[in-house]
Amino acid sequence: MEERRAIGRVGYSANAVIVVCDTQEKYYVHTENVSPLGMALRVPEEVPDILGKDIILVADTLIMYADVTRQEKQEDGSGILGIAARKFSEDVLQYLFERIGTGEEEVE
Repeated sequence: MEERRAIGRVGYSANAVIVVCDTQEKYYVHTENVSPLGMALRVPEEVPDILGKDIILVADTLIMYADVTRQEKQEDGSGILGIAARKFSEDVLQYLFERIGTGEEEVE
């Protein structure tokens, strides 16, 4: 029996930032496309090999915790990352909430 469903990618163009969870390094990237299974990002050539690393992606109205599942160098020196979403752990959520609140004054 032939499968009739397909998981297609759609263009999703936005400037974004990724943070590598274990090193806290930040890189400015550009989203390329998105699908129900993941997302593709274009990264500058100075991004090191982060294949298999956990990252946090912030783009427009999206915050995603993800694994880097693919990293390929392109002819122009940039790279393409393939990422797959992960469920937020309690530790990651706590980290995000602590960083979001940093520098803001308390309202009494």
